[in-house]
Amino acid sequence: MPAPKNVFKSRLYTGETQVGLWVGLGDASVAELAAGTGFDWLVIDGEHGPNGLRDVLGQLRAIGSRSHAVVRTRDDNRAIIKQMLDIGAQTLLVPMVESGEQAREVVKSVLYPPKGLRGVGAGLARASDYNGVTDYLLSANEEICLLLQVESVAGIEALDDILAVTGVDGVFIGPADLAADMGKLGKPGAPEVQAVVNDALTRIKRADKAAGILTSDQSLAKGYAKMGVEFLAVGSDVGVLRSGLTALRATF
Repeated sequence: MPAPKNVFKSRLYTGETQVGLWVGLGDASVAELAAGTGFDWLVIDGEHGPNGLRDVLGQLRAIGSRSHAVVRTRDDNRAIIKQMLDIGAQTLLVPMVESGEQAREVVKSVLYPPKGLRGVGAGLARASDYNGVTDYLLSANEEICLLLQVESVAGIEALDDILAVTGVDGVFIGPADLAADMGKLGKPGAPEVQAVVNDALTRIKRADKAAGILTSDQSLAKGYAKMGVEFLAVGSDVGVLRSGLTALRATF
């Protein structure tokens, strides 16, 4: 029996736009609720959300197969990446990638030897259904989806080198951090920032990698979808909850 099919990964190469939602509250019930609302993918945020290993595990279980869970790791730490894969994450989003060499090291972290350096302990792990998936070690590499986040001027300057790395399935542009690094803190929609963002998304697609981005600005989101961005996050649990509650209270 092989590793479960990563449908999100296979759909990245069809040219369609998969629409996602950021899940940052760190709560399994919120993740479970979001999983039933029709989004193609949900980001469990381990970088800025209050998520430890067991928190992510609980949310993976809550999401199940009703949506596709993308786990954003805290950083590119190889041990953390190994644990996220072992608890069942098949798609990882690794933040703050700024060079081709860093990208190559992250690829090594998600793949079993001889292609990579992922530690072999799947017999104890949820990823292999606790050794119920008998061919997990031989099939896991093909079903891991690696997305790298480029969100700094240095990352943009190294984008071509990052895109040349075999094993990178997609590159996500982080507009908030990029704007800050460009001297436009809190203004990801500024024309200067958007010019860089759009150029980067175009370069990603030209390199035959999947392009991704997050925005809560519906006008920008529709523009990105029109560009053919393959994985597009259009909001967050925090933003939707706060705006919904604010609107409800304003009604009365």
